[in-house]
Amino acid sequence: MDFLNFGTLFFIVAAILVLLQLRSVLGKRTGNEKPPFNPYTTQRTGKDAETKPQGNVVSLPIRKNDAEIDFSAIDSLAKPGSDVNNGLRAIRSSDPAFDPKDFLEGAKTAYEMIVSAFADGDRKTLKGLLAKDVFDGFDTAISERDKRGERMQSSFVGINKIDFADAEVKNSESHLTLRIVSQLISATLDKDGKVIDGDPEIVTEVKDVWTFARDMRSKDPNWKLVATEAED
Repeated sequence: MDFLNFGTLFFIVAAILVLLQLRSVLGKRTGNEKPPFNPYTTQRTGKDAETKPQGNVVSLPIRKNDAEIDFSAIDSLAKPGSDVNNGLRAIRSSDPAFDPKDFLEGAKTAYEMIVSAFADGDRKTLKGLLAKDVFDGFDTAISERDKRGERMQSSFVGINKIDFADAEVKNSESHLTLRIVSQLISATLDKDGKVIDGDPEIVTEVKDVWTFARDMRSKDPNWKLVATEAED
């Protein structure tokens, strides 16, 4: 195998490993979710929906006594006694495998992948990370952009801050809401290549509130994005 082929194989394997690691933290779920928010605008959208668990389900794992569970990682991320802390503890009690620090790391990767995939019109990547209602909204936005002959230029700079804004258990579902502050370079160009929104040379700070959810009865331990909105 020559050097070029070896290098190509290496990056393919690395990409697969990253995707598998991501999907171990954020991935599949079922149910009805809130409509999506366009990551590049400040328009707030969303509509509460009743949850209807579907798919293969199994009994919840045997619940440990709270005295036997280590909540130190949660206490380091959310003030003890706060609603967020109590919500994270409830999720941890119902799902001993839940690790809030690992979740945040997975969310960072998911955020970058979703924002970049939306800009590129990469529906395949989006479909694997978004709940159905959210994906449908992104899909519609991409289609409308294509019809107008517009395209996006986007460069993800990084995440400045990410933390838990809310955490709760709703019936059989765990919901985790994150407050994310990121930096992006983004511009929308018309069919003639003229910039009609944003700036291709200026770094912009973006504040988002994203919610992920997982059905705790499902055999699949992964999470999906179920709601998004911008924060002023």
